[in-house]
Amino acid sequence: MSLHLHDTGTRTTREFRPLQDGVVSIYVCGATVQGIPHIGHVRSGLNFDVLRRWLIVAGYDVLLVRNVTDIDDKVLAKAAAAGRPWWEWAARFERAFEDAYDALGCLPPSITPRATGHVPQMIQLMQRLIDRGHAYAADGDVYFSVTSHPSYGELSGQRLSEMQQGETAATGKRDPRDFTLWKAAKPGEPSWETPWGAGRPGWHLECSAMATYYLGPRFDIHGGGADLVFPHHENEVAQSTAAGDGFAEYWLHNAWVTMSGEKMSKSLGNTVGIPVMLERVRASELRYYLVSAHYRSNLEYSEEALAEAAKAYQRIEAFVRKAVGAAGELPVADAGSSTSAARVEFSAAMDDDLNVPRALAVVHNQVRLGNQLLADDSNSDDGGRLAEHVALVRWMLACLGLDPLGAEWHTAAGSTEDRAVQVLGDLVEQLLAERQTARAARDFTSADAIRDRLLAVGVAVEDGPDGPTWTVKDGN
Repeated sequence: MSLHLHDTGTRTTREFRPLQDGVVSIYVCGATVQGIPHIGHVRSGLNFDVLRRWLIVAGYDVLLVRNVTDIDDKVLAKAAAAGRPWWEWAARFERAFEDAYDALGCLPPSITPRATGHVPQMIQLMQRLIDRGHAYAADGDVYFSVTSHPSYGELSGQRLSEMQQGETAATGKRDPRDFTLWKAAKPGEPSWETPWGAGRPGWHLECSAMATYYLGPRFDIHGGGADLVFPHHENEVAQSTAAGDGFAEYWLHNAWVTMSGEKMSKSLGNTVGIPVMLERVRASELRYYLVSAHYRSNLEYSEEALAEAAKAYQRIEAFVRKAVGAAGELPVADAGSSTSAARVEFSAAMDDDLNVPRALAVVHNQVRLGNQLLADDSNSDDGGRLAEHVALVRWMLACLGLDPLGAEWHTAAGSTEDRAVQVLGDLVEQLLAERQTARAARDFTSADAIRDRLLAVGVAVEDGPDGPTWTVKDGN
């Protein structure tokens, strides 16, 4: 089966065929850098990181552009309230977002363009729209004429008679449904000169200008959160196609992270910031939690769900470490050419619109089988079968950015804290292996003594169907 992706534009799951053989071009709407990133923000980056990794596995050269909106009403308002320069405020939180993406194992984008660095491209796009009769200037603003473009509303399925842009009223608009391309300068705000007066860009204009500048007038995939379908992406596709560009061939949208059924957002005050989350669980465990749901399904956040996801990842990690320790390592890349039923099943799940839950079910089944190999004293192939098995498990995990031994989770040198955590992990795994040996020999006295020894230093052991997992108790 070839890769199929659900296209918001056609409301169908379509076979993916790139415009250029061997190359995939992707534009992902990135952060509006107004504050600390929360798990709802980074879910989109993680979902498209999984897509990118799977395309790389398929042999494609992937060009991924993820923008930064560094000029916006909210950025200006929050910077002013804090008494800080707007550019400093934006730079501070841009770094916070990049730190979050890096911590959660996202591959760096091909480029991360900022809106403020692409005003000339925006001016060119507005001029093209005015020349074609799809935009007009009024009182220093520039607007897109919605009724001039017959296909407006097709992406989101909105009826023209019912839609509202969510913009403040303006005297210069010919129609209240028209949206703003350029905002006239206001006292105390940053501005750039244009043929229609000084001002700053509208949100929708930024992404069209940056996407086509880096990826061309037609590119493969445009992605972002489901909340962006209208008005942002509807307005993007309208202004771009009205200017004569083909724009995106496929539109992919990830669903929300919710709390008590509501979308996680700063305005609702129901956000969970990434720095706080990383005090509760490790980055690899948080990544597992955020990618484990299908990207088009809402993910309802709860402490219990996060804890359960962390334990599930720990079971996988425990197997990988024990198996590699027992059998040695085979090159993970070699497992990608395996014709095993598990690899075929995993690949079929990923090709089916990135069905990560189904793919992870294959991983967990292979972990259970791997633990049986570890426990089987009659296994006499000198670890060869086990080594091949764990290499396949690690290959599947690497496709998702979740290989416990992957480079994203282990720097060459690492901080003192990183090394301390690694040493602790190695010691605990060694004791757990000794405990498993004692249990297999029915020496429960020794096994219980090891458990109590670990508990005394704050390490709690839990026996599960996939083998024992451990956690460090709070305060240790």
